[in-house]
Amino acid sequence: MKHAIVGTGIAGTLAAESIRRVDPNASITLIGDEPYPPYCRPMISMLLEGSIPPERMAIRGANDFRSLNIDLLTGERVSLIHPKEKNLETAKGKIISFDRLLIATGADPVESKADGSHLRNIFTMRNRRHVEAMLEVMPEVRSSLIIGGGLVGLKAAHALNRRGISVTMVEKLDHPLPLVTDRKCGYAVARSLEAMGIALRMSATVAAFEGNGRVREALLYDGSRISCDLVVLAAGSTPAVPSIKEGRIRMGRGILVDDFLETDEKGIYAAGDVAEAMDVISGQKKVNAIWPVAAEQGVVSGMNMVGRNVPYQGAIGRNVVRIGDLDMLSGGLINPPPEGSYEILENEDLRRKTYRKLLFEEDVLKGLVMLNRIEKAGVLLSLMKRRMPITVSKERLLDPGFDFCQLLPGMQPSATA
Repeated sequence: MKHAIVGTGIAGTLAAESIRRVDPNASITLIGDEPYPPYCRPMISMLLEGSIPPERMAIRGANDFRSLNIDLLTGERVSLIHPKEKNLETAKGKIISFDRLLIATGADPVESKADGSHLRNIFTMRNRRHVEAMLEVMPEVRSSLIIGGGLVGLKAAHALNRRGISVTMVEKLDHPLPLVTDRKCGYAVARSLEAMGIALRMSATVAAFEGNGRVREALLYDGSRISCDLVVLAAGSTPAVPSIKEGRIRMGRGILVDDFLETDEKGIYAAGDVAEAMDVISGQKKVNAIWPVAAEQGVVSGMNMVGRNVPYQGAIGRNVVRIGDLDMLSGGLINPPPEGSYEILENEDLRRKTYRKLLFEEDVLKGLVMLNRIEKAGVLLSLMKRRMPITVSKERLLDPGFDFCQLLPGMQPSATA
């Protein structure tokens, strides 16, 4: 059986290793468009900061794949997939045939539509190549501009701030982390960033970049200007779906997969940031573009490619941010729709800089936000994923001394979840 895996992120890497564990004789080809062996992509901000060297990012080396008899092809971008012919083409002209295929190509950054986006020193930040390009120009950088206040934007801002570079962040909504936290927590994050010396321009959008070959200034729609000699575009990402010739591979925002991470085209699977799979909280298919979900899907897809029929249990979107003096964790449904029937409990201590928000549908926990008191949050995430009812007074969960572990014994599935 010939297995081809497109993408050398954590989903593709764990899928290849899962296949090898089950089938010692299978042919496995792992294809990546970057020139490096697989590495930990969440660590690219640490590379930008200068706190780790590139070799510390590796999760597997070329020798690891040789020992597993996995053919690793780096620097090979897949240009076209032929589902009917069961082969794929790379941009360099290689033709690779397969019996089973996994598409684990991750996500691409959203490009800026502002005028002047072609100027030098304007970068996206999704992979190691992007960061290494930034590091090449770092000696000439004194001031930087981050477009987007999400996770990538925060990590870029923190890394450049640690290098002693002036940082301004522009976010079109009114607080940082708008997609992964609520307004109250977002304002607390903003205060922490400002205390670090990072300037914030919320509810603002860049209209144009200006400069003579190299960016020097950004013009906002309100007419104000921000000086900068480096720009990081961090305003979101989109699934990196490769070109597919014919076939029955349905698309939503990403590649739609079933409960076994298989597409409508038999023998072709998708995992990671490119896949649209079941979301536990909403009960709908959704792209959950985070590292732990990609890892889970990589293992499951690999097992299913060798016929183990392992159902994917679904994902919960969750995020952990550790920057400066704050630790923030969020998961599930953060900002509920107005038409829903939800119970929300909150507790904020401004003196201790702590905040906790729990969102319930009947007795089932559907979402949480925790700031600077995130210990034992894993228990709450487990409750959410298993859709278990809370069997104690919900208000007790806001008590700083509450032992969440007492929720684990004797839990029973909720009939209404």
